[in-house]
Amino acid sequence: MISFILNSIMIKLFKVARPQFLIVGLTLFVFGALWAVLLGAFFSPLRLLFGYLVILPAQLSVHFGNDYFDIASDRPGGGTMISGGGGVLLEHPELREPARWIAVILIFLSMGMGIVFIRTYSYPFWMIGFVILGNLAGWFYSAPPIRLSQRGFGELCYTFISGFLIPSMGYLVMRGVLDLEGIFFSIPLMLYGLVSILSVEIPDMEDDRLSNKRTWVVQKGRNFGFTSAGWLLLAATTYFFIFPIFYERQIPINFRVLGLLSLLPLGAGIFGMVKRPVDRVPATRIAIWTVIMLAAFSVFVDIYLLYLAINWRM
Repeated sequence: MISFILNSIMIKLFKVARPQFLIVGLTLFVFGALWAVLLGAFFSPLRLLFGYLVILPAQLSVHFGNDYFDIASDRPGGGTMISGGGGVLLEHPELREPARWIAVILIFLSMGMGIVFIRTYSYPFWMIGFVILGNLAGWFYSAPPIRLSQRGFGELCYTFISGFLIPSMGYLVMRGVLDLEGIFFSIPLMLYGLVSILSVEIPDMEDDRLSNKRTWVVQKGRNFGFTSAGWLLLAATTYFFIFPIFYERQIPINFRVLGLLSLLPLGAGIFGMVKRPVDRVPATRIAIWTVIMLAAFSVFVDIYLLYLAINWRM
């Protein structure tokens, strides 16, 4: 009986963790690492894994923290595959405090792993500042008293974490420094990060409005969300095609391949920009496909960069 109850609790907490979203953080981290390798850094699978173990608990902490603090905008069983929370804490309020403590413990675990990583590989100690900044940004995205998502800064916070901080950590883990070459490629990733958060907000517009969240989609509407996503995705695709013009260093990457792969999310974004549905159901459908195409792009790019890294080293 006790075993059954514990298994039931673990299953519910597993749903709160939303492991399906971890793939985004992983692909962004690996992207930064592979970019560093193609610029000449030594590829160490063990160091890559160790570095990701700094990021993983931080990302999980965000999931637990967001579900705890955003319970007012949750709807039981009404979330989508990309948004709305799981409704688990709303249906099982007894798990709210455990979820909050898990989020806090995961933050300390992330920072502890960061310190161990730095000491193990003799990296500059300022690297822990990256880890602390990422954890604080993830926590205060929804936690009081700052609650960035309710003050109109949630989009910028998410864009910074997903488009810059996570891939930069991958780059830093492999190369040991963060330089302009590492920052160059964060530009399209930040554009994609902003598209991702706007797409997540589109299905939740009504619920976010009721819970007084001042997201950009709440303030400006779904029309703005779809239009902005379309233009941002077009800018990212354009960046891939014109990047070689401004980057003189020879590296073994065909940026046209990245540009062609970027047509996946661009296609979904253009479709959304043309249709711009106002009603929740059709809007949610397009938003989900946009996020799926962004995830597919990330996976395919990582596969391409890994192929290049392996063959280049050979």
